[in-house]
Amino acid sequence: MERMTINRRAFLVGATGLAVAGSLALPAFADTLEEIKKRNKILIAVDLGSPPFGMTDGNMQPTGSDVESAKLFAAELGVPLEIVQVTSPNRIPFLLTGKADMVMASFSVTDERKKVIDFSDPYGVIQIVVAGPKNVAIRDIKDLVGKRLGTTRGSSNDKEATTQAQGAEMVRFDDDATLITALVSGQVNLMASSPQVMQAVNARRPNDPLEVKLVLKTNPYAVGLRKGDDALRDAVNKVIAANLKNGKLNEIYTRYNGTSLPEEMLK
Repeated sequence: MERMTINRRAFLVGATGLAVAGSLALPAFADTLEEIKKRNKILIAVDLGSPPFGMTDGNMQPTGSDVESAKLFAAELGVPLEIVQVTSPNRIPFLLTGKADMVMASFSVTDERKKVIDFSDPYGVIQIVVAGPKNVAIRDIKDLVGKRLGTTRGSSNDKEATTQAQGAEMVRFDDDATLITALVSGQVNLMASSPQVMQAVNARRPNDPLEVKLVLKTNPYAVGLRKGDDALRDAVNKVIAANLKNGKLNEIYTRYNGTSLPEEMLK
């Protein structure tokens, strides 16, 4: 029987995870891998408002590629899984304050984040795109000047769009699910997010679908870990290497994202 529980302690912590992380009085942690074994449970933070990576099904059970990957990681480590529900802004604070052992939430690897946390090897990729309706002409970044651009607060999408589309009016939402609702309802009509979010929007507005206008960046994503958690990082990297090689991680990614991982990741 699958052993998994959900911790719903998610709450917003400040404007961005990185800003808050710099002001937290952080507790000291012993070897997290040993603590996981003693506890006989691993606490993995997942954003359940970020389809198809994390979401809930019709029975309000967690699902998505990050959820299934977290189940695989817990099984490989030989312990039950507890999902700690987070949002994009509080992924790092939850990790640094010990509410989670690690983060699996389509967590793009960036130099800024690497200043405060460590990452495993990548286990997936995510594009940052600008998408909008067919009748909205967006041919280059200059066409976004003066336009309202929806994104998820504190995400890589937010950072990249804010940097590149400086003349746009950024409209920020707390998670992808709220962004999707805003796009479906017409609160915003352009987004800076992933193709997967665009697909989720189009499933709910089939008569006026979004299309990719610009690709801002392609990012690998990885497991977020506390700095110094070398034993856990090494164990996670072994799980990633083995399950990229045997095809399990690619099967999970393809099932939820509708496309395979890049060939270079599978070698």
